[in-house]
Amino acid sequence: MSGFLTVGIMKTAVELGLIYALVAMALFISYSILNIADLSTDGSYTLGTAVSAVFTISGHPILGIFMAMLSGSLSGFVTAFLQTTLGIESILAGIIVNTGLYTVNLAVMGFSSNLSIFGTDTIFTLFAGDNPFLNEWGVVILLSIIVLLLCFFLKWFFKTGLGLSIRATGDSPAMVRASSINPTFTITVGLCLSNALTGLSGSLIAQYNKTADINLGTGMVTVALASLVIGESIFGKKKLILRLLGVVFGSLLYRSIIALALRLKVPTEAFKLVSACIVALAISSTKVKELLQYSRLRRNAMERQKQEGEKHA
Repeated sequence: MSGFLTVGIMKTAVELGLIYALVAMALFISYSILNIADLSTDGSYTLGTAVSAVFTISGHPILGIFMAMLSGSLSGFVTAFLQTTLGIESILAGIIVNTGLYTVNLAVMGFSSNLSIFGTDTIFTLFAGDNPFLNEWGVVILLSIIVLLLCFFLKWFFKTGLGLSIRATGDSPAMVRASSINPTFTITVGLCLSNALTGLSGSLIAQYNKTADINLGTGMVTVALASLVIGESIFGKKKLILRLLGVVFGSLLYRSIIALALRLKVPTEAFKLVSACIVALAISSTKVKELLQYSRLRRNAMERQKQEGEKHA
């Protein structure tokens, strides 16, 4: 087994899992908190990679991280504007923004389908420096710090007045309006924050892979949804910090499954099907548990009925 899943393979799975966990956390805000299906995630993710790559090539990888987050939040603002001001359904608004971002992303990349940032410093090389240990494990350490800090930031944020208003908006928009809270504002803030995290994830993957590609964000909604559902099915939906950590764990588990699929020589063309199956299994896990519990109770009832019939006989 040690030869089947080596330390290097698992380390890569953890690194990618931590990066994709940020997209899953973004989907947690939009889907689980706000109850909005934001389909602009793919485009926002690619926007983050494009912006980060351009700034990294210019010699400003750290600035590229923050500009990618800003770009992502602007994408979220446009999505929220279409929903709240123009009255477009959330799914359609996400599709419209995602479609428009394709051209925007191409423009950011100089109308090239990909950008290479090999030979330039990234946030990971700057963090590692000349330290041999950090050269080996610096990516995992840095990403773990970023993800954990964001988990605790979101835990704190959603306990503030604004955060509670955003959570209330997702639970009951009518109640929020009756409480003199502006749902347009809370939805806008929530989607801006969500897409900022998506942009952050895209910026990190660009500097991690040292490349940006126009199709890199394709299917990112499925990946994030898989991680989100896996985490919530295991950790439940009780304490906020556990839900956030569950999302991270779900992302790590998802990437481990993909690593396992790679070792089993599953064709890369089939990965989207694997992702869809993982999502379907994760979503249906609750229903499957209920069916198994019902079957067990029914079997026990039939056994008791049989035993009582034998006693009377």
